[in-house]
Amino acid sequence: MAGGGRIRNGSYRTGRDRSVMRCFLIAVVALATTAPAVAAIYDLPPDGQDVVGAVATVTASYEDTLVDIARRHGLGYQDIVRANPGVNVWVPGEGTEVVLPSRFVLPPGPRTGLVLNLAEYRMYYFPQAKAGETPKVHTYPMSIGRMDWETPLGRTRIVAMARHPSWYPPQSVRDEHAADGDPLPRVVPAGPDNPLGTRAMRLGIPGYLIHGTNRPAGVGMRVSHGCIRMFPEDVEFLFDRIAVNAAVRIIDVPVKIGWDGEALVAEVHPLLEVPQRLPEETEEHLQTLDADVQQPEVESLSKDPLTHVTEQFIAATAERAGMLDWDVVEALVGRADGIPGVVGEGIKNAATSAAFE
Repeated sequence: MAGGGRIRNGSYRTGRDRSVMRCFLIAVVALATTAPAVAAIYDLPPDGQDVVGAVATVTASYEDTLVDIARRHGLGYQDIVRANPGVNVWVPGEGTEVVLPSRFVLPPGPRTGLVLNLAEYRMYYFPQAKAGETPKVHTYPMSIGRMDWETPLGRTRIVAMARHPSWYPPQSVRDEHAADGDPLPRVVPAGPDNPLGTRAMRLGIPGYLIHGTNRPAGVGMRVSHGCIRMFPEDVEFLFDRIAVNAAVRIIDVPVKIGWDGEALVAEVHPLLEVPQRLPEETEEHLQTLDADVQQPEVESLSKDPLTHVTEQFIAATAERAGMLDWDVVEALVGRADGIPGVVGEGIKNAATSAAFE
């Protein structure tokens, strides 16, 4: 055999073979740590259980930004920034431990179709399982509408789907761009300058889409003109697994509470009606994230977050009694970092529950 090496049942390789294999393994590891993730997919918990995933940590490299790390692990901008207070978004530093908030309380309501939780900047897809298959849930980060272009709530469906769509900007968007000295054409063809990216799914709500983007660094923020933006790899993955007429439910639930075994778990996000200013170091990178990013004015709370806690607790314990530790709840609400925490437990006697007093 050329090269002087013999191969017998794969048990012997030449030095060159071993060197090639080492290089191949290094390349695979490098690809695995730098390529964007495509969908977080979990087995759907049984009825009465509501938590999937796990919080993890990774070590930042010299070249990393938090935005890079987030995309590699299926997270958006707000996900990674809120979970890592005090870490510089653009220069986290080599060796810095970065928290990945990849544990989720499933949104309330039916586990069917697409559920878009605006307060969470995240969508959940519950595909119909085939006979004999374990039901799954997919989850993806997303961008939502700015304060002046809010994404509407309610139930709708996907009514049309397109690969490599052209963009026909509405007159209101063209007027806004013209006022900023950046006029838009009537039609933006498919390609790198098209903000819809490579895939678009039209909703039954007139004028609203779920689509990709040509500015993926801004995914997970409040930047769009009301539409839902996804990472390019995510929208392409979802596009191939969903169909016209799929149900879509758009909700605004900043506090989710559910069961994980006998524990009550809460996941808390800031209220959407309270604009969240970006970290100071991000102001210098707004155009890198997305041309539509704006720094909002901070306003006072219009609704007590604990009201949301009470509403979700009542819903979670409608058929199964539980008790909250309100000190833990208040601490979790104070952080509002999107990382789920145990806030209570099930009880056998509903009369002893603080919620029933």
